[in-house]
Amino acid sequence: MHRAPGARAHLQALHEPRAGRRAAGRHRLAHGARQSALSSEIYRLAFQGAQLARRGALQPGRPCRRRASLGGRLSGRRAVGRGRERTGLVCAGEVPPHLPPAPGGEHPRHAALQDLRGPGLLNPAPLEEIARRLSAEEGFDAFGIAAPDALGEASAHLKAWVAEGAHGDMGWMADTLERRADPRTLWPQVRALIMLGLNYGPAEDPRAVLAQRTKGAISVYARAEDYHEVIKPRLKRIARALLAEASARGVSADVKVFVDTAPLMEKPLAAAAGLGWQGKHTNLVSRDLGSWLFLGAIATTLELAPTGVERDHCGSCRACVEACPTAAFPAPYVIDARRCISYLTIEHKGPIPLELRPLMGNRIYGCDDCLAACPWNKFAVAGREAKLAARAENDAPDLAALVTLDDAAFRARFPKSAIKRVGRDRFVRNVLIAIGNSGDGSLRGVVEARLEDEAEVVRDAAGWALGRLG
Repeated sequence: MHRAPGARAHLQALHEPRAGRRAAGRHRLAHGARQSALSSEIYRLAFQGAQLARRGALQPGRPCRRRASLGGRLSGRRAVGRGRERTGLVCAGEVPPHLPPAPGGEHPRHAALQDLRGPGLLNPAPLEEIARRLSAEEGFDAFGIAAPDALGEASAHLKAWVAEGAHGDMGWMADTLERRADPRTLWPQVRALIMLGLNYGPAEDPRAVLAQRTKGAISVYARAEDYHEVIKPRLKRIARALLAEASARGVSADVKVFVDTAPLMEKPLAAAAGLGWQGKHTNLVSRDLGSWLFLGAIATTLELAPTGVERDHCGSCRACVEACPTAAFPAPYVIDARRCISYLTIEHKGPIPLELRPLMGNRIYGCDDCLAACPWNKFAVAGREAKLAARAENDAPDLAALVTLDDAAFRARFPKSAIKRVGRDRFVRNVLIAIGNSGDGSLRGVVEARLEDEAEVVRDAAGWALGRLG
């Protein structure tokens, strides 16, 4: 990019002592004919630099850079265009604290530039506040910071839970137990975890579909686009901008971002960060947002002050415990995954225990009963993120259509969906159990077609469903 002659000298003069500024003034008088163009160029470059700095692309005192993600870890990479470094933009450290007005009055971009004086632009706010603001700008509804040693009793409870076998077939829970129990075993350098929540609350009670016996009930979170693909890019943008701000202050740091895919106890950490508390259904509950929150985490080597902890507000309420159709809560705050419909329809790979099948009703992917029963949801509002809005075809799909899906049709039916992770065989198994619970004899034909299915788990469910239909 072309830089106007003298632009860097003018910017440097703005930082110099008074004598230097007088010299700069004499320079401007001697070159008055080009002053207007020079000032406009300064503003243009500074404005562009501010925009990039806001996105975390620039660092002070260095050639302008972009940051790239590599394996979940963000690190600096030099941006090169057409064989040379990008040095045409005014970088964060070169933007003066108070830009002078352009000739003839306030420059039209001046106010916007001052507004953009955030990450990387001499912002005096604490890094914790910068992180909070960045999170809000990315659409997150809840924010907090937890120390890596904040898990406390949650780690002991997890180990006891796994020892009792309540995790069912989720062998990965046992395999990663030690790392899961302490974030520092996952990343020894971590000093703070920024915990974020994104509201995905439904506009209506998701339990309404349970009365439509020939329709499938899909958990609210899975009716929309895969939340991993929505949340992770936002976490990365926040992390880049926060690193840029820290670098502008002379602080070197690293970050890692997580969205439900690493051995990290997101719910206890979110509770420790003050996003809410773990209810008797073991999920996070927020006084403002109820039980409908996706969680994301940004682990960092930055020393950030933890936020306050929210106390438990469940009291004597047992609504969630009593709402569970399979009695998966042997006690408040304890879940037996082996009886949980979400576990059975998503994580469990083999035949579903016979005694639990009639209790599943028409739930074909996940279950929201305990979440929907929580009285704190009366304070919640529907999620405002468009990408997390339910797709119409997933609100109450016909069981008769879903049971006919082969592998290719299954993948085409659920593009960019979390449902794809269970695979066609497990999903059709779930649909067949729902058909068996429907009591609708007109569905016998589509069930019989699955008796010769290649997957044993599908054939088993088809035989059971036919027996139920009579």
